[in-house]
Amino acid sequence: MAELLEVKNLSVSFETAQGEIQAVRDVSFSLKSGEVLAIIGESGCGKSVLCKSIMKLLCNKARIKSGSITVDGVDITRYRERDMQKLRGRLFSMVFQDPMTALNPTMTVGSQIAEAVRVHHPGMSRDAVYQRVIALMELVGIERPDERYGLYPYHFSGGMRQRSVMAIALASAPKILFADEPTTSLDVTIQAQILDLLRDIQRKLGTATILVSHDLGVVARIADRIAVMYAGKIVEIGTAEEIYYDPRHPYTWGLMMALPAYAKAGEPLYTIPGMPPNLLDPPKGDAFACRNAYALAIDYEEMPPMFKVSDTHYAATWLLDERAPKVTPPLRGGRNV
Repeated sequence: MAELLEVKNLSVSFETAQGEIQAVRDVSFSLKSGEVLAIIGESGCGKSVLCKSIMKLLCNKARIKSGSITVDGVDITRYRERDMQKLRGRLFSMVFQDPMTALNPTMTVGSQIAEAVRVHHPGMSRDAVYQRVIALMELVGIERPDERYGLYPYHFSGGMRQRSVMAIALASAPKILFADEPTTSLDVTIQAQILDLLRDIQRKLGTATILVSHDLGVVARIADRIAVMYAGKIVEIGTAEEIYYDPRHPYTWGLMMALPAYAKAGEPLYTIPGMPPNLLDPPKGDAFACRNAYALAIDYEEMPPMFKVSDTHYAATWLLDERAPKVTPPLRGGRNV
């Protein structure tokens, strides 16, 4: 599979009255055609900002400080809004977290999907647009689309609204689909349906997908690779199998231990101690050090590089340095680091 998206050393900041918030710090990753990459981490770690930075959907207070974004072989780092409008929808598109706020309550669902089709196909006839909308509604699993074309968002359930938002995002068959926590407001059964739908669309259309989530249980269902973010940085990246069965960063261990599967009967769920750092003034060294029971002295002084575990697996922790003491991950079946 070819590299469809390549992000190198990307740093994004927000200028505020209190100072500069370093939301994304020196992030690098790539995405292949037809691949599902999940980006996970606690709220506020920079997942959504990273995706919106690629699509240039950030507010005026945000700026890309350094790094590059290459999509389909073209460097779009310095693209202006006029240039980005030509790419959004065709090259990449986004499914937002809350479908009720993404949809216009005064327009029918069918007309909103049709609007997305017309934007990128202005010469398409009215009948062709209608047929395209019906096909999109069928693609995302909306039954009896001809009957539901004229319904409003408030007529739909949460899952149906999310399907409608996905139809809008897929109106021009984008090569990359960003899904920003698309199942957060849905119940467990509907979550599974939406995730299966995302995977089904990826297989049918060959669309590469970046799934943003804070839930390891959600991404396990569809992800090919997983990137773990903390304090604006990717601290571990690898295949889904490597992250789930051989995690190497203490933060990833903490996320895994917080899964209900690791809870013992009669005991509360595990929580990572402490709080994420303030990105107005990120700590020196490893940002996770103050919450890390395995932190070394160097963690408080120097930021760890990305250590290679395998050709597909990397982690930014000094525990992988050959001089570090050997520790056993606090996970069932975990291997020595």
